[in-house]
Amino acid sequence: MRSVLCAAVLLAMTGAATAADYYAPSPLGPYSWIGPYMGATAGYQWGWVSNSPTQPSGLEGGIEGGYNWQRGNFVFGGEADLNLSSASATVAPLEFSSPWFSTARGRGGVTFGNVLVYGTAGLAFGDLRADASGLSETHANIGWTAGAGVEVGFTRRWSAKAEWLYLDFAGSNFSVSGVNNGLTANLLRFGVNYRF
Repeated sequence: MRSVLCAAVLLAMTGAATAADYYAPSPLGPYSWIGPYMGATAGYQWGWVSNSPTQPSGLEGGIEGGYNWQRGNFVFGGEADLNLSSASATVAPLEFSSPWFSTARGRGGVTFGNVLVYGTAGLAFGDLRADASGLSETHANIGWTAGAGVEVGFTRRWSAKAEWLYLDFAGSNFSVSGVNNGLTANLLRFGVNYRF
């Protein structure tokens, strides 16, 4: 019986030492950011169209998913999202809009228990649409994105975040405008994630 008890104590101590590498103390108790997650976001997008005075802005919302690894207080991983946007603006006779965009980014930061402060950067994809005098033209463009955010865990599964992203999409030649038009935009959004 004594040997079984000693073995159990040693196993618990080994488990605690291993867990110390991946958990940090927080008001919620030991907290881990490791693993896959999915969630939803909503926010506001505003930007500028190159070679045009147009400044599309509007609400956006989407879904996201990713995976985190953690070593001590450092968290790193990858995240991808898909978003619909109402951002548009008209400077007669042209109306530019950004109906959808998606990003695939790396993410890394420092955790203070159940609070994660992070930076993020990667690729961006999206449509820029131009309408003029009944004619419509859409180009899908690739670009880059970078930003930062804060995520707070409320339970071991649920967390909420606030995030800012800068998006820069390459331009395309539009027949309706007669010039090369691209889109740069800021995005401020809030989200909720569920970790599996």
